[in-house]
Amino acid sequence: MSARSAAPITAASPVSFSDPLPSGVDVVIVGAGVIGIMSALYLRRAGLSVFVVEKGRVAGEQSSRNWGWIRQLGRDEAELPIMMEASRLWQQIDADTGNRTGFRRTGIMYLASSDKEMEERAKWLDVARRHQLDVRAIDGDAVAGQIDTGPGGKRWAGAIWSPTDARGEPWVAVPAVARLAHSEGVGICENCAIRTFETEAGKLSGVHTEQGFIATSQVVVAGGAWTSLLLRNHGIALPQLSVRSTVMRTAPMPEVYDGAALDEELAIRRREDGSYTVSALDAHDLLIGPDSFRHLRTWLPTAAKVLGQTRFLPAAPRHYPDAWGTARRWGPGDETPFERCRVLDPKPNENRMGVLQRRFAARFPALGEPEITHAWAGMIDAMPDVVPVVDRVPGIEGLIVATGMSGHGFGIGPGFGKVIADMATGRPTGHDMSRFRFSRFTDGRRLIPGPAL
Repeated sequence: MSARSAAPITAASPVSFSDPLPSGVDVVIVGAGVIGIMSALYLRRAGLSVFVVEKGRVAGEQSSRNWGWIRQLGRDEAELPIMMEASRLWQQIDADTGNRTGFRRTGIMYLASSDKEMEERAKWLDVARRHQLDVRAIDGDAVAGQIDTGPGGKRWAGAIWSPTDARGEPWVAVPAVARLAHSEGVGICENCAIRTFETEAGKLSGVHTEQGFIATSQVVVAGGAWTSLLLRNHGIALPQLSVRSTVMRTAPMPEVYDGAALDEELAIRRREDGSYTVSALDAHDLLIGPDSFRHLRTWLPTAAKVLGQTRFLPAAPRHYPDAWGTARRWGPGDETPFERCRVLDPKPNENRMGVLQRRFAARFPALGEPEITHAWAGMIDAMPDVVPVVDRVPGIEGLIVATGMSGHGFGIGPGFGKVIADMATGRPTGHDMSRFRFSRFTDGRRLIPGPAL
């Protein structure tokens, strides 16, 4: 694995890609996270010339800071067919990279601490059956046969289990795919922020970056937490908010489960080096800024379900996408917020770290509180209905937006990458994309939240 596997990717990580800007390409990708890189790979394989501009580092933000779950289990039903395809594509991509993504089909469990919670979990089995997905309801004894909590450890009432679900290593997976795409002819330039789009008669004609102009007729914006800010500069409103998620990595320890699992208070994933990634659904914080008020009306009907156990904290730090002092308007010759914050590297919530250690020890008392080697946070690009926007943008011909993955983007990345390649080339996607339409926040239809996880 790459040297980048030693720690999360930050602005201090070395630049790996610094290709010179071309005069023109078929498609410019904005953002070198999992969605942008996967889109670039499949666009290139479709025969188009592609260049990726990244303000900081490949996978420097949420694409390397997520839990590393490649999950079909519990998906929104509209996402599930795309995710099932993504699961197959991950296996192929792992082989194409020489098995450098950490992809392994070790299963994912949603654990239930009570019979009532088990009944709620089991409702999703109807979705799995409709799509012929191998998901099983198992009782507490079967859970105990899978997860070794040791003497005096936690006993769960049951679980729903997807044995074909997988895990990957976010710190290395997307950089490995970027190297694969680069070897196949995709141009990539880190430390190169987009500034503005150039249009002629409502059609894209190019992009201005901090290093110069690239002529193109199509742009895919896959900027994660920064997407809404970029679009707003062009008068395009998108009700996206950013939620901070705190995650930890333990020191290597005895194996309790080889896959990934969560209950109401803890989420774990086995890592390739024998350590665990540890987090929880309540390890999320919304840092309040202007967009929190601007999009309040859109978010209100679904906020209780979507934000769940998220805590609200005042004032995002300086230079964050929704900080009070962050510029909302600039021109092609101006320094942008993207250049002032190369990698969004939020501090983890230290209070939650201790809570997570104690929860781990309560479930696995023989192991006690785990030693933490790294703690980090990422900013999740969240939408009011917890499903992404993947669509052409009305009003600017040639502009495709893929954002709002709401914490689900790593696993589904190859699936949406292939969808975006089909959209850009004019081919049928093979999926019903109406759930992901850009217009759903303004067309008067009621938003229906998907599952938060």
